[in-house]
Amino acid sequence: MSAQPGIDRGHTDDLMSFLRASPSPYHAVASAAERLEKAGFRRVEETAPWDGAAGGRFVLRGGAIIAWYVPEGAEAATPYRIVGAHTDSPNLRVKPIPDTGAHGWRQIAVEIYGGALLNTWLDRDLGLSGRITLRDGSHHLVTVDRPLMRVPQLAVHLDRSVNTDGLKLDKQRHMTPVWGLGGVEEGDLVRFVAEETGVAAEEIAGWDLMAHSVEPPAHLGRDRELIAGPRMDNLVSVHAGTAALIAAATQQELPYIPVLAAFDHEENGSQSDTGADGPLLGTVLERSVFARGGAYEERARALAGTVCLSSDTGHAVHPNYAERHEPGHHPRPNGGPILKVNVNQRYATDGAGRAVFAAACERAGVPWQSFVSHNSMPCGTTIGPITAARHGIATVDIGIAILSMHSARELCGAQDPRLLAMALHAFLGA
Repeated sequence: MSAQPGIDRGHTDDLMSFLRASPSPYHAVASAAERLEKAGFRRVEETAPWDGAAGGRFVLRGGAIIAWYVPEGAEAATPYRIVGAHTDSPNLRVKPIPDTGAHGWRQIAVEIYGGALLNTWLDRDLGLSGRITLRDGSHHLVTVDRPLMRVPQLAVHLDRSVNTDGLKLDKQRHMTPVWGLGGVEEGDLVRFVAEETGVAAEEIAGWDLMAHSVEPPAHLGRDRELIAGPRMDNLVSVHAGTAALIAAATQQELPYIPVLAAFDHEENGSQSDTGADGPLLGTVLERSVFARGGAYEERARALAGTVCLSSDTGHAVHPNYAERHEPGHHPRPNGGPILKVNVNQRYATDGAGRAVFAAACERAGVPWQSFVSHNSMPCGTTIGPITAARHGIATVDIGIAILSMHSARELCGAQDPRLLAMALHAFLGA
């Protein structure tokens, strides 16, 4: 199996570096932007006028990035090919008044973000990441990538039934991490963050901070055919989409305008100014049409011909819980990307979308699999149906199969990230 140009066998090792450099959505978009800039893309500000010249551009807003490449000769009504993804993952987010504690322990008050598997955050060395906002409105990334916090589990001697009746965690009482000893001091965490980032504590006006596991991604298994790491849902797709867009931008002729749309807040419903249910993508696509001399008619024609692959992780068949999966659909690691189907529109895929995805995989020379949920199990959802409904864009839900979804540390096949990137490149560069 040969790799698509620009998607080589070092892709998965590069993904591991990307995961390590992206402990928060703000870091993820900064990492993607750095790669795009090295490939010749330039950042454009939403408050500035845009031009319609050929070349690559991207917009950053919070934890979201929209990037696109206008090929030579593109017309106002040229349709788009979009890879959609999201930058956020379930975790522990710092509360507005963070300093707390009890019985001689100093702790940090956190709120549960998204559908986290709470037990996976227990007894794990945690760092701190995110961004701070200063009084002048500027933002600064925060990266404390060393053991700083820990959510200690109750010893089995004090919970004799834990291995028979199961672990029961109260989000409010049991998930507060410790980070030292002593009395509670108001402003302690802010002062610490100020020292770490080299700013004055009194200049910090706001923060968006979160815990992350400091254990690095790693190959796993006798033959190293698996990858274990944090935030694979869904930085695998952000990384693959970035690589695919950069590779597509090197092609001489493109019938479409390739786009990467990586949103924030998917894990809690996408309803924000940086989420898929916000106006960001539609505004960028519309302004791009207008910058190339188009009007409403050209915008409508461009979107009517547009297709989006909504790329997110899906469930690999679990060897210990196979009965929870649809018997006829058992996606397996290293079996290639998965096509996600749900007739009740939890996924946006239909037969026409299946054909588009299958054609891209065929051009890329990669295998692919189908995923559908067991009829008696509720089905998750993605940005796919939101994108389709909000913008009237034909959308197909795809991804790679993983285990331990929403854990602090997830598991996938070592070949699947590269196979996904190859398929996305074939889709964007068709």
